[in-house]
Amino acid sequence: MRTRLLLLAGMLAMAATPALAQASAGSHRVIYYYQTQYDNGTYVSLAPMWQTRNPATGKPVVTDVMIAAFHLGYNSDGTPYIHLNDNVPGDPMFTQMWQQVKVLQHYGITARMMLGGAAQGSYQDIFSQPKVFYPILAQTIRTYHLNGIDLDIEETVTLQDVERLITQLHHDFGPNFIITMSPVATDLEYGYGLGGFNYKDLYDSPAGKYISWFNVQFYSGFGDMYSTTDYNNCIANGYPANQVVAGMLTNPSNGGGFTPIGTAEGTVTALSTQYSNFGGVAGWEYFNSDPGGTADPMSWAIGFARAMQ
Repeated sequence: MRTRLLLLAGMLAMAATPALAQASAGSHRVIYYYQTQYDNGTYVSLAPMWQTRNPATGKPVVTDVMIAAFHLGYNSDGTPYIHLNDNVPGDPMFTQMWQQVKVLQHYGITARMMLGGAAQGSYQDIFSQPKVFYPILAQTIRTYHLNGIDLDIEETVTLQDVERLITQLHHDFGPNFIITMSPVATDLEYGYGLGGFNYKDLYDSPAGKYISWFNVQFYSGFGDMYSTTDYNNCIANGYPANQVVAGMLTNPSNGGGFTPIGTAEGTVTALSTQYSNFGGVAGWEYFNSDPGGTADPMSWAIGFARAMQ
């Protein structure tokens, strides 16, 4: 039986573009997941994210960046680790990225870690060995001054363990620390998905109030953006629109269930009209985002920001 996650109190100290409408607080977010830091050996710069501004506000079009994907586990010699993809976060290959993350934050773009994803095991490890892995996770957040965490749970865990982790993070990092989750669409529509627990039960629990919003995966066979149906089903199940971000693939090579960009933009326009507090969009992932592809990945963000006007 899994050892329960313990509250470790005291362990932590605490390019010019056409005009776009200013996003209202807590809605109309434009979020990128940033997993491919190097494309064919060339660093994928974050600079276009702060350089591409909304002339009406002077603020960047992008609101949030999820640095992906962080994983917890054990080395072959039995020592515990946290990795960003296949390397430790302090590897020199990430030096330029961390420097640019500071610039992003200077311009008001939040930078957060995505923990988990398709590579399973991180949550099993932190829930079974919290005294080993939670301090490693927390120290990484502090070291890189991250604004929050995105919990992408794609392995079977218990509701109680997830509640404890969220409560712990809120306790240690405070109310300004952004805690989001990345369920598949069926989790919010019907209560089943990849984590083995019910998200509505989590949302209605005491820990639910600490979840800032959900970056919902409307792809991979769990939903789509061809129409407003799946998104509306999430709202009908009791989630407010400002806490439901429409996550989608930015390029058909990034996974299954790609909705063509133009079609998805039309759906987002309809949702923005239907919900004045529409939560926004999230794209997996940045480096090859259509319609510009690797030559102009910011084109995706610009198009969807316009779609939400």
